[in-house]
Amino acid sequence: MMMSYWIINLLTAMLSFVIAGVSGKWLVPFLHRIKFGQPIKTEDGPQWHAKKQGTPTMGGFMFIISTIIATMAGYWIYRLRSAPDVTAIATHHAFYRVLACLIFSLCFGLIGFIDDYTKVARKNNDGLTPMQKIALQLVCTAGFLLALYKFGDVSTRIDLGFWRSPSLGIFYYILMVPVIIYLTNAVNLTDGVDGLCGSVTFAAMLIFTVCCAILRQFELSYFTMALAGGCLGFLIWNFNPAKCFMGDTGSMFLGAAVTAVGLVLHNHLLLLLVALVYIIEALSVVIQVTYFKYTKKKYGEGIRIFKMTPIHHHFEMSGFSEYKIVITFTVTGIIFGILGIITLLAFNK
Repeated sequence: MMMSYWIINLLTAMLSFVIAGVSGKWLVPFLHRIKFGQPIKTEDGPQWHAKKQGTPTMGGFMFIISTIIATMAGYWIYRLRSAPDVTAIATHHAFYRVLACLIFSLCFGLIGFIDDYTKVARKNNDGLTPMQKIALQLVCTAGFLLALYKFGDVSTRIDLGFWRSPSLGIFYYILMVPVIIYLTNAVNLTDGVDGLCGSVTFAAMLIFTVCCAILRQFELSYFTMALAGGCLGFLIWNFNPAKCFMGDTGSMFLGAAVTAVGLVLHNHLLLLLVALVYIIEALSVVIQVTYFKYTKKKYGEGIRIFKMTPIHHHFEMSGFSEYKIVITFTVTGIIFGILGIITLLAFNK
């Protein structure tokens, strides 16, 4: 059974990889043709990023399309191979939770698409306002949490492995809303260097796949492997020098996917460790802005802790090449992801 499980996972990833990689053959020229290029504001990144002006954006459609197709293919092959009882409520709930993850990710991808389209239409880097984004994200987040509850995830405990909270009731969902918003936007902030967000997310999805096997949430692994394969296929077009950016269309989709998988697995320590690179990226922005405002108010002049945030720009301005940043951040993500697997094995016996 397990051999069959991993073979189907591998086939799912390969299918997604091929679809994402091949789709770039027509998507990138198409985006060039309709002039959907990325506007670059040099104040949002190092000055030398100006040369990336006009690089096609919304390339996230490559792995979005491949993830949808490969997830459905992988799931139905699994159903045919394992022949589960089609009347089993648990089987239906497992499928619906996967579907909830996919739809939730698509909803955030749609928000990203609206943002990207607005930027391209205005020919500047100003898309949706922060309040517009947050309002749309809140609606999608509430719908996702409701779907999880309806499809059998009724636990309201926070699971940190070494400590599990008592049932929090409605307060659990109130707490998870800012967690989801923070993490999805943290993944979005990680997309600032060629190949970075795709590589870190590829590693995160491989880690999540192993965790799905440990927790016997086999159906969910076809979503994680489809997304891993899709990210790898997209990286063909996104490694430095990038021929295409994923845009907010892609990064918001990835952010929602990472967060959704972590919540469906219902192991909050695991999610914290697997998503730590994203968390640090967003935290660097919060620290920078907070300290700058504090010092400006107290001393009349703002002081920066980092050369530029998110923190990958700090490393870039410190002399790290884009390749070195991608490798360093991805390896860091893998190390903490493996630590997450170890904690999962240690605390879920």
